Amino acid sequence: MSFSKLGFEGGQIPFHVKVPQEPYNENWDIRRHYPPLSLGQLQMMVDTRRIDPLQPIDLTIICNTFLFKISPKDRQFGFHLTAEGIDKFKAKLNIEVQYAKEPVIAAVERNGGVITTAFYDIFAVEAKIDPESFLKKGIPMLRRELPPSDAFEYYSNPANRGYLADPKLIAEERLKLAQKYGYELPDLRKDPNFKMLSYRKDARQIFDGLRPGWLVNLKDKTILKPTDPDHIRYYES
Repeated sequence: MSFSKLGFEGGQIPFHVKVPQEPYNENWDIRRHYPPLSLGQLQMMVDTRRIDPLQPIDLTIICNTFLFKISPKDRQFGFHLTAEGIDKFKAKLNIEVQYAKEPVIAAVERNGGVITTAFYDIFAVEAKIDPESFLKKGIPMLRRELPPSDAFEYYSNPANRGYLADPKLIAEERLKLAQKYGYELPDLRKDPNFKMLSYRKDARQIFDGLRPGWLVNLKDKTILKPTDPDHIRYYES
């Protein structure tokens, strides 16, 4: 009894040539990962008072609940807000996420909330998940980098509520989505929490209330702001 040569299943064509190539793991080491956080989990955080719905919610707030973890060393760049638990989601939030699909966006806005998709580079993510460790380094506030070319379109698209999109176009997309899903879009201008709901960080900003280039002195509890024009121009560009 004879056997085929290694790599052959009979015939003249090797097995690896007969089977089409599927590069599932191509560039696995440089991909950006976004662990899922469901609407159900988010509602639970609100119900258990792990997060305050009267304050803007972002990656730092979510990680400070100690119910959700991000690992920058595993190239996790934030979180993906998913639709699981959408039927039980009732919170009205101003939330910043890294990725969300249309049904999730509709669920947040139907309750009178605001959702923004925003990109953070890996160094900004490290600062966001552990602000105290970052501040203890004694370095100026980082300037958040803009999205790479393969993500720029997503974060500049008003349909995705991208943080780089024109606010006027986002307002139009909010109305279109409400008409598509058949709910009445609440008027944010009449909301008593309008100031909080309309708040958005600058595209270069990492932490609320702290501009790039500022230096926080934890010991003296002071903030040092740059005065050199070139220094300011660099961090504001």
